[in-house]
Amino acid sequence: MAGIERVREIRRLRKRRKKTRNLLDRAKKGTMENSEVIRKLRKLTPGSEVIIEREGLKG
Repeated sequence: MAGIERVREIRRLRKRRKKTRNLLDRAKKGTMENSEVIRKLRKLTPGSEVIIEREGLKG
């Protein structure tokens, strides 16, 4: 049954990527505070610190 678990894993990954992209787009447009985006990213994904640094949201 490994295939089924892999499908779930891929679905979670795709959803996480879509949510991450949506949050970053909102931060760039200015419709959401950067601190709120950072908080949600940290809750959403384990690689959040890399994303925050790459997108320049901290400073």
